[in-house]
Amino acid sequence: MTAEIEAIAGEPAAVAAPPGPFAEFWSYFSRSRGALLGLVVIVVICLLAIFADLVAPHDPIHQYRDALLAPPLTEHPDHGSFLLGTDDLGRDILSRLIHGARLSMMVGVIVVTLALAAGIFLGLVAGFFPGVLGILIMRAMDIMLALPAILLAIVIVAILGPSLTNAILAVAIVALPHYVRLTRAAAMNERSKDYVIASRVSGAGLMRLMVITVLPNCLPPLIVQATLGFSTAVLDAAALGFLGLGAQPPTPEWGTMLSSALQYIQRAWWVVTFPGLAILITVLAFNLLGDGLRDALDPKLKR
Repeated sequence: MTAEIEAIAGEPAAVAAPPGPFAEFWSYFSRSRGALLGLVVIVVICLLAIFADLVAPHDPIHQYRDALLAPPLTEHPDHGSFLLGTDDLGRDILSRLIHGARLSMMVGVIVVTLALAAGIFLGLVAGFFPGVLGILIMRAMDIMLALPAILLAIVIVAILGPSLTNAILAVAIVALPHYVRLTRAAAMNERSKDYVIASRVSGAGLMRLMVITVLPNCLPPLIVQATLGFSTAVLDAAALGFLGLGAQPPTPEWGTMLSSALQYIQRAWWVVTFPGLAILITVLAFNLLGDGLRDALDPKLKR
């Protein structure tokens, strides 16, 4: 009614500006409480990882020989409090968990970056060259997918030698096929659309078509896969550390902490419980965040 009166009076009605891309994304993303909870947990973990040296109450590798297997909430007259107890060597579990978060986040970032970059390159090549080159790339990815992921990672680390660097490389190689297949499918779907054909007719080169024209429209599913792949990278790195093929002692890494504490599971439950909970909470938070990103970025789910 107000708009009609203004139109009669000769004054144009004010039209609300459409929401920006980020505002639209946040409106969909914020509807999921699980995604918001996962985002908050991830932010807290990242802050703990960044400021681990300031937040951790003790040195993560210092051994307090007079406080071996101290239970949680122990108050030591000489060394202060051990909120989560100590392990079999007298090292503070809380400090090791905080510094282990830094290591796990670093592993996740490096693995996802390597796998995503290589996966986008190979996927675009396979999508734009569906002939012999594309077939060779996809058959190699199929062979990798036919093997259990953790078994393939173990084989790679066994060949290269047990270390954190080799474990990161192995996990990145294991995660590679998912990004290649997803990029190839998205590229083949986009390359037949009118805007790509128009760009090709207007004289755009192959690299411009692949990187500038097609790749931005392939990013939403890749972002979701990268978020979910982050949790997989943390879990696989912890599994390799548990098997003694990842980070080596005394490096504070969650999987290594679990491996060294197995023999004390009945007499000192805290040395196994808290590293396991750290892995569980981190992986669950990234999975919840990935589900929220999928719901916010998928046009079909928006409708």
